[in-house]
Amino acid sequence: MLVLGIESSCDETAAAVVDDNKQLLSSVVYSQSEHQVFGGVVPEIAARAHLEKAPAVIQKALDKANVCFQDLSAVAASAGPGLIGGVIVGVMMAKAIAAVHHLPFIAINHLEAHALTVRLTEEVDFPYLLLLTSGGHCQILIAEGIGRFTKLGETLDDAAGEAFDKAAKMMGIDYPGGPEIERYALKGDPQRFELPRPMVGKPGCDLSFSGLKTALRWTIESFSADGQVEHAQLTEQDKADLCACFQNAVLQTLCSRLKNGIKIFKKKYPEAKHLVVAGGVAANKALRQDLESLVKKYKLTLAAAPINLCTDNGAMVAWAGMEHLQAGLSDPLDFSPRPRWPLDPSCKK
Repeated sequence: MLVLGIESSCDETAAAVVDDNKQLLSSVVYSQSEHQVFGGVVPEIAARAHLEKAPAVIQKALDKANVCFQDLSAVAASAGPGLIGGVIVGVMMAKAIAAVHHLPFIAINHLEAHALTVRLTEEVDFPYLLLLTSGGHCQILIAEGIGRFTKLGETLDDAAGEAFDKAAKMMGIDYPGGPEIERYALKGDPQRFELPRPMVGKPGCDLSFSGLKTALRWTIESFSADGQVEHAQLTEQDKADLCACFQNAVLQTLCSRLKNGIKIFKKKYPEAKHLVVAGGVAANKALRQDLESLVKKYKLTLAAAPINLCTDNGAMVAWAGMEHLQAGLSDPLDFSPRPRWPLDPSCKK
């Protein structure tokens, strides 16, 4: 079987083809550079770019896989959550392909696509504990099967990736902030500035990053004569030290909250083996190192997708589509794109 996956939920226009032997036959990603000047994604610009670039990206994915539409078994698209303009573009293109070529259409939850990516590249059985952390989402869940997720905790405000981007902007560092902060942090002193670890020591698995971001802002303002963050006189070493301290605080917060999640997970599934980290922030090498140390204490194995498949891509959508297809699941062509779509159906947001 062959599945085409289309991703357009934020600022990557992507398509990929996978087969049922876990072979990634092609993966094409167009990353929109149009947003760099704004320091963040502008939804209207993103939607227009998807509309312009998607047809060529899809065709290139087919060409690289050496297949045509008639060879496909199904077409899948990220149908939410995400920036609704972009989501609509991807879903409508997938529906058109499905209708014209008489193929099953599969609406994929963007978060589930991230969550399942590791099953394309590694042997990871359900159930597993999942840290899903990206620019728009930060959650701790138990993945029990296709479409079956139990949320243990989530961010109460900013996602970790969003906090990285906003922190980078305050320091005058290029967008996207996460990779740039990681690069700066390698040359920094993580002990120079004192920053809080939100929620650490509290019960449960919820997270928070807005207070940490505010504390960073106050620290940056101390480098300004008029107390304005945009007037802060930061040297490159100041930026490196700030990045190291901020990254350290984010990662320690994630690991602390995960400890509570692991205890809940192991109590429910004592024989389960894996902690999976997914989403764009999963590409952070320092996070992976910290999680490796954490899982050893609890006799779990860390599983993560290759770094190039952590950020938004078509391969994750195609593979999630394959998992749905193998389970006999597809969706009608009147499926409505969703700006919000929780993984845990018991959650309202």
